[in-house]
Amino acid sequence: MNIKKTLRRLMTGTLCSAIFITQTVPVFATDSYGAPLVTATPTPDPHTAYYNQPADTDSIEGWVKAPQIEGESAILVDMLSGTILYSKNADKAQYPASITKIMTGLLGCENLDLSAKFTMTESAARSITESNSSSIYADTGEEFTVEQALMAVMLQSANEMTLAVAELTSGSTKKFVEQMNLKARQLGCTNTHFNNPNGLPDETHYTTAADMAKIARAAWFNFTFRKFVTTGYYEIPPTNKFAETRYLLNHHKMMSGQTYAYDGVLGGKTGYTEAAGNTLVTYAKNDNTYLVAVVMQSVNGAYSDTKALLDYGFNNFSRSKIKGLKKEISRSCLPAEKYLLKDYKDFTLFRRRQNAYVSLPQGTDVSQLSTSYSMTKNLAGLPLLTITYSYNGHEVGTARYYQTRLLSDELL
Repeated sequence: MNIKKTLRRLMTGTLCSAIFITQTVPVFATDSYGAPLVTATPTPDPHTAYYNQPADTDSIEGWVKAPQIEGESAILVDMLSGTILYSKNADKAQYPASITKIMTGLLGCENLDLSAKFTMTESAARSITESNSSSIYADTGEEFTVEQALMAVMLQSANEMTLAVAELTSGSTKKFVEQMNLKARQLGCTNTHFNNPNGLPDETHYTTAADMAKIARAAWFNFTFRKFVTTGYYEIPPTNKFAETRYLLNHHKMMSGQTYAYDGVLGGKTGYTEAAGNTLVTYAKNDNTYLVAVVMQSVNGAYSDTKALLDYGFNNFSRSKIKGLKKEISRSCLPAEKYLLKDYKDFTLFRRRQNAYVSLPQGTDVSQLSTSYSMTKNLAGLPLLTITYSYNGHEVGTARYYQTRLLSDELL
């Protein structure tokens, strides 16, 4: 009897142990041969949240599908025709960081004598207090030329030199900022507000990729500015305050001889702050095509994004001259009007000064374009007659006629 009880206890304990072991030992999935399946640790997505977002221009019927890029906002523009070849969140306000200095450089080039000498004021030399701020360490009382200052701004991204340019141009940084915003409005910028000449962090200092492209394009057509944005290397010799030569190297790493050199890149401007991320403006040429790319809120210098955009533009689009456009638009006058109008037989209302171009996907027939006519404001003079060319609703170029004389209502 005792033996039976003992066996019963042993069997019960063994069963409980088996149940306990079964419940605590994890069960692994196995393959068809009984070998355990090992599940790999998920790999983090290497791309930004904006990488898979399609370009806005992808919605244009017949347009070439755009590449994916890491940047939140970007635009690619044909500089001669003004055609937007690529656009993604291009009207979204972003912090520009140091690409702001394109506007600063442009205003300096428009208003200052490059050979003029000046002395650094204390306000310009000492007002930048941010740590790790880009600088050439110009000192109060140090003497430079305007050319040296602008080279320091565009190559070394020297923040104290932007204040010097501002003071030389407008008398004070505050007045210069007002001039920056006025110029932005004149160039057609619709969502830009500058609050300093260098792009250092400021919640009220912002622009968009589209507006920045307008500023960059206008700057490129200033011959003097072009000298600064395309220079790769520059030296500032010893000054009255600094005994050594300053060596300035353009920070844009897609220029010839640099880390991410891209054949055809002419120059540009880099930018970075923690809030802005990487910002980059790039000018490039291939044959007779000139492009400007703007990338904002990106990573790794925005160089891979810019390369993808330039490849896309150069490989898929071409620019064509509009043929058959009249040089002048005239009004026919009656013989009797010779007593009222001078040169009544040649009463020219509008005159075209430049050729008109359109940029289209390669192989597109220009005859497919639609045209519209409008009178637009001209801040430099009389109103313009503008002919706009569109491809499936997307503007691809314009022809502009300048009014030659003031017209009365009776002559319109």
